[in-house]
Amino acid sequence: MADTSSPKPTGIRPAPRAGAAPSARRRPRWPLFLGVAAIVAVLAWWLWPAAGEVRYRTAKVDTGTIRVAIAATGKLSALSTVDVGSQVSGLVLSVEVDYNDRVEAGQAIAHLDPANFRSRLEQSEADLTSALANLDAARANAGEAQATLRNAEANYERVTAIWERRLISRADYDAAVAARDQAQARVASTQAAVKVAQSQVAQRRAAVANAQLDLDYTIIRSPVDGVVLLRAIEPGMTVAASFQTPVLFSIAEDLSKMQIELTVDESDVGQIRAGQAVRFTVDAFPGREFSGRVRQIRLAATETSTVITYPVIVDVDNADGSLLPGMTASAEVLVSERENAIRLPNAALRYRPPGEAAAAAPDGPPSPEAIARMRAQAQQQVDELAARLRLDATQRAALDEAMAQMRQRMMARMQQGGAQAAAAQSEDTRRRRSAEAMAEALQPLRAQLDAEQQALLDEELSLMANSRRATVHVLRNGKPEQVPVRIGLADNSFSEVLSGLEPGAELVTGIERTP
Repeated sequence: MADTSSPKPTGIRPAPRAGAAPSARRRPRWPLFLGVAAIVAVLAWWLWPAAGEVRYRTAKVDTGTIRVAIAATGKLSALSTVDVGSQVSGLVLSVEVDYNDRVEAGQAIAHLDPANFRSRLEQSEADLTSALANLDAARANAGEAQATLRNAEANYERVTAIWERRLISRADYDAAVAARDQAQARVASTQAAVKVAQSQVAQRRAAVANAQLDLDYTIIRSPVDGVVLLRAIEPGMTVAASFQTPVLFSIAEDLSKMQIELTVDESDVGQIRAGQAVRFTVDAFPGREFSGRVRQIRLAATETSTVITYPVIVDVDNADGSLLPGMTASAEVLVSERENAIRLPNAALRYRPPGEAAAAAPDGPPSPEAIARMRAQAQQQVDELAARLRLDATQRAALDEAMAQMRQRMMARMQQGGAQAAAAQSEDTRRRRSAEAMAEALQPLRAQLDAEQQALLDEELSLMANSRRATVHVLRNGKPEQVPVRIGLADNSFSEVLSGLEPGAELVTGIERTP
C-alpha cells in the first residue's frame, strides 16, 4: 500500500528550479531597514525642534508671605499635675471621686479607717490630763515651800536679834539658820519640779496635736482645684505609708491652660526664642489647627543614639477643653515671617542654562567699574536703611559718616588683596563678618537712636547676617540674562528678595521642548 502521509521536513532547502523567474527568489531585507530608518529620521526631524527653538518655563516675582518654621513633635500635658498621697497607713473605707471628676481644694476625696488613730488621740488626751494634774501638784508644792521659806526667814531674823544680845545659845541660832537654808532649797526644788511638769504638759499637748493630725490625715483631701486624672485606690485596699508616700490620685490643676513639651533637634534649637508663635495639630482633630507660644527652652539635653535634642515648652490655650493630656502634637515653631515680601520661586535659584560655568573670582584688585557698582549698591542700601529707621538730619549725618569710614576700610583691604582672602571664605563667614563690621561701625549712631529705632537696626543687621547672594536669570526679549540678587528668608517654595529684582520680573525656572 502506498504511504499517503505527508513528507517529513528534512531541513534541506530545495534548489530553485531551472528557468524560474528571479522574482521568485528570496529578496534581501536591508532595503526595508533603510526605509524604516529614513521614516524615523524624518519624524525625528519633524518632532524635535531645531537648534535655538527652546521654550522656557518662567515664573514672575511677586509679593507675599514667607514663613520659616521648625517642625517638632511633643506631648500635651497640664501646666501643673499634683500627685496626692497618704501621710498615714490604714484601710481605705471609701473613695469619693472617680476619673475626670472636678474637685476643689480641701474637698475630701477618700477616707481611711480612723479607729486606730482615734484611740491614739484619746490616749494622748488622757496623758495630757495627767500631766496637767501633775503640774497643779507641783505648783501647790512650790507654794507650800514658799510659805515655809517665809516662816523660816522670819524665825531666822528673830533668832539673829536675840543671838546678838547673847540671850540664846549657839545651837538655837544654828538651828534657825539651818531651817532657813532648808526652806530655800525646798523652794528651788519645787520650782524645778514645776518646770518639769510644765515640759511634760507641753510634750503631752504635742502628742495630742500629733494624734489629732494623724486622725485628720485619714481624710484625704484635694490640695488644688482641678480634674482627677488618676485614681489608684479602691475601697478595702490597705495603704502603707512608710518610707515613700504612695500616689493615690493625680490631679491636673487647670486644663484650660496646657503645655507641650516639644523635642527639638540641636541643629534647630538655636533658632528658637521665647515668645515665638507655634502652630500644631493633633490626630484627634484632623484638619483643625491649634496655636501656642514658646515659653521656655530647657537646657537639659537628651541623647538618643548620638542624636541630641532639647525640650522646648509651649503654652497652649485650651478654653474649650478639646485638648487632653497625653495627646501627641505635630507642631511648627514659627522662626521668621515676612508679610508682603518680594519673593521668587526657589526653582529660579536652581536653574542654570546648559554650559554655563560659575564665574571665577577675579585676580587682583577690583576694576573701577566694579568699584562703581559696589558704591552704587551700598548707597542704595544706606538710603533704604535711613528710610526704614526714620532718621532725622543729625542721625542721617551720623549714618553717612559711619558708612563712609566703613567704605574706606573695605576699599583699602580690597586694594591690598583682601578680595582673594574674602573669596576663599565661605558664604556664611562673609555674611557674619560683614554684619559684625556693620554693627561696629554703627555704634556711634546707635547711641542717638531711641528704643524702637534700635530694635529696627538690630533687625536689619540680623537680616544682613542671614542673607546670601545668588544669581537668577530674567527672560528679556526671549533670552535669559543673569541678574545678581540678595536672598533673605526662604521656605520650601519661595525665597525673599532683598535687592536686585522688583515684582513682575519674569524669571526662568527651566527649559521645555514642545512640538
